[in-house]
Parts: sequence; structure tokens; C-alpha cells
Amino acid sequence: MVDALILTGTGRYSDPWHAYSETSPLLAELARAAGFSPRIETGADGALRRLDDGVRLLVINAGDPEGPDSVDPTGTRTPATEPEEPVASLAEGDAALASALDRGIGILAMHSAAASLRDYPSYERALGGRWVRGRSWHPDFGEAHVRLDPEHPLAAGLRDFAVDDERYTDLRLDAEIDRLASHEHDGLPYPLVWTRDLGRSRVVYDALGHDPRSYASAGHRELLARALRWLREV
Repeated sequence: MVDALILTGTGRYSDPWHAYSETSPLLAELARAAGFSPRIETGADGALRRLDDGVRLLVINAGDPEGPDSVDPTGTRTPATEPEEPVASLAEGDAALASALDRGIGILAMHSAAASLRDYPSYERALGGRWVRGRSWHPDFGEAHVRLDPEHPLAAGLRDFAVDDERYTDLRLDAEIDRLASHEHDGLPYPLVWTRDLGRSRVVYDALGHDPRSYASAGHRELLARALRWLREV
């Protein structure tokens, strides 16, 4: 029985820069190794609307390059492009996600997921941080040194590691996070991976994962394996 959904970037959640069709199967492999039975979903909005009690893990591996970066005075985000689903259906999907967060679910958000699902306030609140156009950025793709926080329980016994990737930088942090990994640029530290406990639910955001080369790093794979096992405890 499927108990994990991987929302992969297609339609308005796709972009020219990220190979979601290549990275989502790699995430599915990691999820299976952690004990989940995953299914890759190409229609994120529809999958969220159909979210049921059997889903224990939700992986967001998608973007939203045309999405807005600010809310209107009522707190509602207005899509920059016409949504593929009716607004009422988006609201149903958000209600289903809010219900899942209340009952207990694990969420793993990868890389460009910091700029995705902007029509879902429940996701916005759960994630704890956002990519903001005009503020957030990343150094050129290349080898990066990832530093683990020795105080975080998921880092116990692990060493810092190298990875070929993009390092998202200057994300807007909206809530308290538990930093698991970071990188430095021009002598300043920036969070790369964080965790959050949300009542019965748990969230992991990983700013790495630009393309398959990221998953070739043994250190990154092990970090994701630990994150997925932690999420499985929900």
C-alpha cells in the first residue's frame, strides 16, 4: 500500500533548471530504503486534494518559478499565472494538508520546494522558510562543503561532507527551525538543512538537491536517509 507521495515538478511547478524527472526517482529509492512505499505524483494540486489518512510522508520536489513572493492585505496569495486547478480545488487541497498536519505526517521539502506550493497557506506555515525573489540567491553550481551541526541529534556520528550542488542562500526564515546543516559564503554561515517538530508532524527542508549529482554524494544520501527515518517515526 502506498504511504508516501512524491510531488514532482510538472506543469506550473516545473522549470528549465531542475531535472525533477531524474531526481524524484532517486528520492523514491531513498524513501523505499527508509521503509516507505512511495508513489511519484505528477499532478501536485490533485494529489494534495486527494491526500488521505494512509499517507505518512509527503515529499515536495517541485518549484513554482512564476509564483508571487508576497501576500495581499487579506493574507491570500494570488497566482501570477492561471492555476491548473480551480481556486476551490486549491482550497480543498490546503484543507486536506492542514488535516494531515493535525493528525501527524512527515514532510520532506527539497531544494526548489522553498519556492513551491505558494497557494497553500498550510505548507507555508509548516515549512519555516521561503525563497524570496530579489533577495534569495545561490553561488554558482559546484563543489560545496556542508557543515553539520554537532548539537543536532540527526548529525550524531556523521562527518561534514562535500557535494556538487547549488546552495540556496538568504532564504527568508519565517519560524523557529532546528539547523541540521549549513554552508559558508564569504565567511558567513547560511542554513542548508533544517528540521521542525509541529505537534504530531515533522518537517525537514533540504536546500540541496539541484540535480542527480547532488545524490551522488554519500554524505548527502546518508543525511537524507537519517531524515527519512526520523520522518517515519511520525
